[in-house]
Amino acid sequence: MNKSELIEALANDLNLPTRQASSILNTILETMMESLERGDNIEIRGFGSFVVKTYEPYTGRNPKTGQQIKVRPKKLPFFKVGKELKERVDG
Repeated sequence: MNKSELIEALANDLNLPTRQASSILNTILETMMESLERGDNIEIRGFGSFVVKTYEPYTGRNPKTGQQIKVRPKKLPFFKVGKELKERVDG
């Protein structure tokens, strides 16, 4: 499912115009991104949680040349699946 399919499903389920459903979804996603940008965690019970993981700098290797390179420290979003979602997907 992509974003436009999600908007369409939201519009159909709530009997809303597609434009309004798009606005709602964009607001939700933007709020989530801003929260993660601040370093906050997001927990949606039954679905999962989003956390920001911090990775320390390390020495990596260029796969083409084999040359060593320094990789900067970074923060990346990470999704941890919730129990209910895991059970539904696993069957």
